[in-house]
Parts: sequence; C-alpha cells; structure tokens
Amino acid sequence: MTDYTRLLARIAARAEADEPMTPHSDGLPDALPQSGISTAEERLGFTLHPLLAAIYGGFANGGFGPDYQLFSLTDGPTSEQAVDHYLEARATHAGTEWAWPEGVLPILTWGCGMYACVDCRSDQGTVLLFEPNPGDPDAAWWIDSPSLAAWFEHYVQDTGWWIKAENGEDLDDIPLWPDARSRAAN
Repeated sequence: MTDYTRLLARIAARAEADEPMTPHSDGLPDALPQSGISTAEERLGFTLHPLLAAIYGGFANGGFGPDYQLFSLTDGPTSEQAVDHYLEARATHAGTEWAWPEGVLPILTWGCGMYACVDCRSDQGTVLLFEPNPGDPDAAWWIDSPSLAAWFEHYVQDTGWWIKAENGEDLDDIPLWPDARSRAAN
C-alpha cells in the first residue's frame, strides 16, 4: 500500500492557503470514520481508490480543492455528495448511449454538467473529465490526469487544465478516454 502522508500534508497546506481556517470559520469538514468509508463502498459496489479513501477518511470529507471543491463522499455538510451523484447517474442513464461507467466516481463539478471523476477500477486512480456539452457521448470522457496523485499535485501547484483554461491556453492535449464505451456497458 502506498503511503500518501507527504501528499496529504501538501494538500492540507494548499487547502489552508485557499481557505485560511480562523477561530471564526468552520474549517474543513471532518474526515469520515472507517465505518463511513465502508458504508459508502457498500452503496457504490466497489472500493475507493486508496488515495481517495485516505483523503475522505484521513483528511476531510470534501470541501476543498479546485474551483467548486470536492464533494462530500457521503453524509457531508453539503448537499452534493459523490456517492449520490454516482448512483443517480448510473440509474438515470442506464441502457442509454450516455450510460455512466461502472466504478467512475464523480468527485467535483466544474459546472455546466462537467465533472472530475476518479476511475476507482484503475490502479492509479485515473482522473477523468466528463464533458457532455458538445452533445456527443463518444466524445464526452477525457483523461484529465493519469493518476489521482498527479491530479492533486496539479491542484497543489496550480498547474491543472483548469488554470490553463482560465489563462486562455489551448486544451487540445487532453486525450479521449478510450474505455468509456466499454465501461459504460457494465
């Protein structure tokens, strides 16, 4: 098992810099106990990527990260919860060309129907960008980052595509996710 201690410390420092916790602020949501992680995994039908489990179970139940911030996994302080988003997407689009891939957990909204999602079935926790707005289900899934660790490094260092987009840079280098169609059939 990988030790994410250093990365979690860097994420914590960045989250603190984004939203300094003062005596008058509520700070980040408490981390989930292991029982909360286990309950979420039972509802999902798969285990979380180990880094994602470490984030939710050892750091905070969402409430930090780029732009709109990470969803709570479940039972969080916000109405947006990753488990609920996943289960709703799977149920709503089952059997359609927009079927949601099994094991792909939305963790953050970018707005306008776009989501950052973690492929919990990949060893690296590939982070995918779901972008349905062009209207083509075969071109809606993109590889945002080859690993969840790299995605969080982009957050810590302000080097993600979202920063490039804000600066008006071209984003043509984000590849399509080739497994989208086959994984949606599961």
